[in-house]
Amino acid sequence: MRKLIESTFVTLNGVISDPQDYSGPYWDEEHFGYSGALMAETDALLLGRRTYEGFAEAWSSRSGEMADTFNSIPKYVASRTLTETTWNATLLQGDTVEAIRELKQQDGGNLLKFGTGSLSKTLLDNKLVDEYHFWVFPVLADGETMFAGQGLDIHHLELLGTTTFKSGIVVHKLAPKA
Repeated sequence: MRKLIESTFVTLNGVISDPQDYSGPYWDEEHFGYSGALMAETDALLLGRRTYEGFAEAWSSRSGEMADTFNSIPKYVASRTLTETTWNATLLQGDTVEAIRELKQQDGGNLLKFGTGSLSKTLLDNKLVDEYHFWVFPVLADGETMFAGQGLDIHHLELLGTTTFKSGIVVHKLAPKA
């Protein structure tokens, strides 16, 4: 059975939108090492439409070890509006929750999900995420906050560990409490 891991960049004040605007100065060897370790245990990505479109545009023209891995790995996209995909991606068909449950039941490495939006709320509500990796950047910004306006119920998480980078990023690795 596969594990579903959600990896999300967030500012100190909870902003999740436009991480490309604030994360770049912090991408160093520690950042790439942690990312590489996550990717080494992953054999497919799970993405919502907005993240898929942004990533496809940003990554499909890049090359290099990390970009080549990112571009070649299979991607599963949850969308109510897309009818076709590119960039080695497959649209999830039918009920999204059931499609993800089926993906998790398959043999293979982890499913890694980037971005936080309505798909994340669906995954949270249906207890489909096994681990969260919240990358807290030492940045304050204006923008969309995690789960804003989505009617979030209280969900308690258990701390599995933290990783602190010299750059000031702190990654909190958490799991839903049983």
